[in-house]
Amino acid sequence: MRIKNVEINEMLDSRMEPTIEVILTSESGKSALSQIPSGKSRGKNEAMVFNAKESRKVLENTIKPSIIGKEFGTVGELDKLLISLDGSLRKENLGGNLMLGISIAFARLIARSRKKELWQILNEEFFGGEIFKSKPLIFSNLINGGAHAKNNLDIQEYMVVVGTGGSFRSGIRQLKIFYEELGKFLKMKYNLPVLKLGDEGGYSLDFSGNFEPIEMLSDLIKRNKFGSTFRIALDAAASGFFENGRYRFDGRNLSTGEMSEVYEFYLKSFPLLMSIEDPFAETDEEGFRKLTSRSAGALVVGDDLTTTNPIAIEKAVREGLISGLIVKPNQIGTVTETCEAMKIARLNGVKTIVSHRSGEVEDAFIIHFAKAGGAYGVKIGAPVPSRMSKFYELKRLYDKKSLFSLIMKLKQRIL
Repeated sequence: MRIKNVEINEMLDSRMEPTIEVILTSESGKSALSQIPSGKSRGKNEAMVFNAKESRKVLENTIKPSIIGKEFGTVGELDKLLISLDGSLRKENLGGNLMLGISIAFARLIARSRKKELWQILNEEFFGGEIFKSKPLIFSNLINGGAHAKNNLDIQEYMVVVGTGGSFRSGIRQLKIFYEELGKFLKMKYNLPVLKLGDEGGYSLDFSGNFEPIEMLSDLIKRNKFGSTFRIALDAAASGFFENGRYRFDGRNLSTGEMSEVYEFYLKSFPLLMSIEDPFAETDEEGFRKLTSRSAGALVVGDDLTTTNPIAIEKAVREGLISGLIVKPNQIGTVTETCEAMKIARLNGVKTIVSHRSGEVEDAFIIHFAKAGGAYGVKIGAPVPSRMSKFYELKRLYDKKSLFSLIMKLKQRIL
């Protein structure tokens, strides 16, 4: 396929901050676009982010002369050229967000030309056409803290994890009910007429400490009899409260060992707590290694530690630092590298959770990517308007198959 033109538009993300969308047009006249989210809590090794003005300059001076009119048969071929043009580890010359925008839009162009779903194109090229039957868990951030909220919580995300043994439609409905019930409970408990929301749509208010929201979620799950399908996960984003080799947590100044004891206490106290993301600073490998070795029943998840970088992931796996992995396409900058990160994790038995960013867009690429690579989970925020495109796409991609199977069974019974 030959690319005829590439355009960039500036748009606003869910935080009403500027980001970019990329539009690719092929020589056959077909067009496809991609919208790129933005993160507030970023690992130091994430790909560089360029604003719209910087992106247009790079596009006109470097990228367009190299790709316009040239033939690319696969996403990998285009990505290989972009990576070569940039020539840096953190996409410092072209910008990871611009590179990813071009990469995703081109994948969509291929899907359109072949009249297939985007996830099918990704699955065929990068995952050998293996169809993964399992459905991803939904990781939904219902209480926001850390960099995502203006409150006293050190832990950044308190998530409810929803299993969808049946349909996503029913699972999402249950999640929305739980989210609303949590809001009513918080209003009543703290006598608040209105609840503020954080960056990801979760409730944002002051608590007695970092322990209380876990206790509250656990009690609410049990009280509403969601226990068979609902669990709890945390994203500590500990780099945000790490300073001078210590952790400022709940007003205390803790060592790595003391911080590990806090998490071990949480895991022992709450059987529903199944996952802790970035429990330590991205430079604190000792902390990750210690907690992973002591938490066989729960996931220790790398994000800032690994930044969707295949090299960093291989190191983390080899040294026993993680048992779970966050995968964010805009951390690394191309579809190809994102898929490589997913494959490395799968080969090593590490659970993969495909994640949104705090500054979200309507683009539902990550849902197609999760389906293509058989992700263990999808992290997509609270069920609020700015996040619903991801929930809708889950229902469309997975429940459609369930409905088809039901229709076929009914036909067989009639015949």
